[in-house]
Amino acid sequence: MRSTDGIPGLHQDQSWVIPERINMAQQCLSQPLSRVAILELTDGDTHAVTYGDLADLVDALARALLDRVQPGDRVGVLLSQSRWCAAAHLAIWKIGAISVPLFKLFKHDALSSRVRDAGAQVVLTDEDGAAMLGDLAQPLIAAEIGRDGAPVPFAETGPEDPAVLIYTSGTTGSPKGALHGHRVLTGHLPGVSISHNHLRDGDCLWTPADWAWIGGLFDVLMPGLALGIPVVAARLDKFTPDTCADVIARGAVRNVFFPPTALRMLKAADQAIPSLRSVASGGEPLGAEMLAWGQQAFGLTINEFYGQTECNMVVSSCAEDFPVRPGCIGKPVPGHEVAVIDEDGTPTDEEGDVAIRRGSASMLLEYWNRPEATAEKFRENWLITGDRGVWEGDYLRFVGRDDDVITSSGYRIGPAEIEDCLLTHPAVATVGVVGKPDKLRTEIVKAYVVLKPGAEAAEQELQDWVKDRLAQYSYPREVAFLEELPMTVTGKVIRKELKARAAGELK
Repeated sequence: MRSTDGIPGLHQDQSWVIPERINMAQQCLSQPLSRVAILELTDGDTHAVTYGDLADLVDALARALLDRVQPGDRVGVLLSQSRWCAAAHLAIWKIGAISVPLFKLFKHDALSSRVRDAGAQVVLTDEDGAAMLGDLAQPLIAAEIGRDGAPVPFAETGPEDPAVLIYTSGTTGSPKGALHGHRVLTGHLPGVSISHNHLRDGDCLWTPADWAWIGGLFDVLMPGLALGIPVVAARLDKFTPDTCADVIARGAVRNVFFPPTALRMLKAADQAIPSLRSVASGGEPLGAEMLAWGQQAFGLTINEFYGQTECNMVVSSCAEDFPVRPGCIGKPVPGHEVAVIDEDGTPTDEEGDVAIRRGSASMLLEYWNRPEATAEKFRENWLITGDRGVWEGDYLRFVGRDDDVITSSGYRIGPAEIEDCLLTHPAVATVGVVGKPDKLRTEIVKAYVVLKPGAEAAEQELQDWVKDRLAQYSYPREVAFLEELPMTVTGKVIRKELKARAAGELK
């Protein structure tokens, strides 16, 4: 990693640039008023939203909220990628309230559980969102709020004052609300910049990930605004390789955060996009095959990064600074102390729990209304991610979720490596690997495979494919073919559902 001199959010000694009084809305609106903040692509048109335009929208929403909420109240944001979505969060933070991102594709139960758990009485939304809410909360149609009135002062908030309540996607259990303070944006700046080979003038950011998730909100939108990098807002009813390429062309996008699911779709369509300066990806390990394809399709090396809703952007690759190592998710981002620790909380060179020391600016304050879960998340001064990893020099190799690692005949097997291997087979579109209970071996490796349209592959063929490429003990002893895999709304395989399916097959 290069010197921390010039890395946003950090002093040269890797300490955080966080003043005693900090408000994320002020951070995001600190650029010249005439500078472009958001490029909104709607109905074939491109609308440039300047920082001055955005500030006016923020004040309009803030004035409306001041009549309805108090500092510390939770306010929902049920909006897709748009100027209004950005303005809604900023307005909530500006008055010292707490924003709760909500996803437009939620069904009623998912929406209800989050709104009720957060205690959100008011939700900034649009007409479609208001219909979705029903009587869950008072909807405020953001675009219909009048804009006349005086500017609203920024609340005098500090770094630990709550600002945003983001619910996890629920890959390993019921969604929990991760409560973050006003320091969380600063905590993302180093990793976001590094994962894009150091953001600079002339760059333009976009992600197909919805801004309701930490990956869209804090890996793209808010860092872009804070750093003066234009952000493209594009509401895609459905992600396809063609719509993706269209957004990148129309928005003159230079830097993209692609979730792994999007990359797999682009790869399956053999979609080349040679105009980008950087591609970052996080959420699941990519593997050597995907990295090699990225080099061919984009003409660059995809930078993987690592983190989670509770503490994000703590490890990253940066092809501009050091070689990317396939199978590894990068090196610790300056400002974050990352370790692999044993059960006693001692750093180890062996496989162990990936942990982050307290002090990371992107670390949650607590789980909302879940003190027991908050306590369980920490081991002494370490936040336990729930992931297993091992060091390869100063590179971190992701082994798997703690509860995903498979124990078979005494071997500990990470599912990610097997999934990566199967994805190199020309017939495989996507795959999920889990451990299936077995009386003799404790568990066996089972692969659930979705084939590409029109493709064929037999169980033995895929088993041999893995045997020829990985350790003999790690091949899937069973392969099942499915039409689709269970996925979270953020595109991650829900392995707990596959595990339940595998266990149910024993009955």
